[in-house]
Amino acid sequence: MTEFVAFLLPALPLLALLLTLLLGHYPGCEAIVRLSERIAAGRRQGTGASRRPRTPRAPFFARGGGLLLALSLSGRAPPAAA
Repeated sequence: MTEFVAFLLPALPLLALLLTLLLGHYPGCEAIVRLSERIAAGRRQGTGASRRPRTPRAPFFARGGGLLLALSLSGRAPPAAA
């Protein structure tokens, strides 16, 4: 019996979500609608001549792992001959 409870306990949130979806209630739907309305309202307020045009920036490229190591080791002189 305890093995069944230990198996079922982590699955309870999934079963609860499945039950609510089968009953036709979509959790979080209202929050998504409110958030999308807030984002849309913020975009509408910011349009117009009051905003400054953005100046184009130069592209930025981050150095990757192998290139980063190569560049850090490139300034070091070779070992002295013994």
